[in-house]
Amino acid sequence: MPAILLTNDDGYGTPGLRALQVALEPLGDVTVVAPDRERSSASHALTLHRPLRMRKQASRQFTVDGTPTDCIYLGVVHPHDRKPDLIVSGINRGLNVGDDITYSGTVAAAFEGALLGVPSFAVSRDVGQGEDYSAAAELAAEIARQVLSGGLPRDTILNLNVPATPPRGIRVTRQGKRIYTQSVDERRDPRGGTYYWIGGQPTSTTSGPDSDLAAVLEGFAALTPLKLDLTDDRTLELISLWPLLADARASG
Repeated sequence: MPAILLTNDDGYGTPGLRALQVALEPLGDVTVVAPDRERSSASHALTLHRPLRMRKQASRQFTVDGTPTDCIYLGVVHPHDRKPDLIVSGINRGLNVGDDITYSGTVAAAFEGALLGVPSFAVSRDVGQGEDYSAAAELAAEIARQVLSGGLPRDTILNLNVPATPPRGIRVTRQGKRIYTQSVDERRDPRGGTYYWIGGQPTSTTSGPDSDLAAVLEGFAALTPLKLDLTDDRTLELISLWPLLADARASG
């Protein structure tokens, strides 16, 4: 049976993670290594300046007092039995589309899996409709079957976003663009000290009709391939023509 490693950024014991675990158990030997508390917006942070604690919660289920990336690193580099054949991160409560991808601990965990050479994908579901994640979990299981069968290109992950209502279908999409208000709420604590809440609500989108957000707003699940190589080839060619690089071009 394939070895499947699960994590999330909402924390161990959340309904989305549990639904995903149940949906994937028929496909392989599932191990859960998840943060011991919510780590939303942790992005790709890796804990390097303090020790990490991993605690067993049940058979093949562990918590880590660190980030989603820490969980994947420990689950792959220090495995309890063998290296996983597949990593799935989620199901996140709330979409990870457009610019959200940059901040998402859910997506970052999948990226860490790809860095470590394991086919990986992330799953998120829009808020609403209570805590029923069954539709998103069933769709994730279908994606898992396909990835286990055919694999993924090296250094590439899939980002699956599912509407709150049962999806009308699934679309292959591009990463969109979502614009947020810029907000910092300054407050005073009982001792008179200043503290801040960083916030912001989505106000508009510049996404095209083939984007992840557009698909979800139309009731479809969005499946977006993302790659680790962030190089912009168009800009690479442009800056190569800058005058300050003339000597390098001549010597080359």
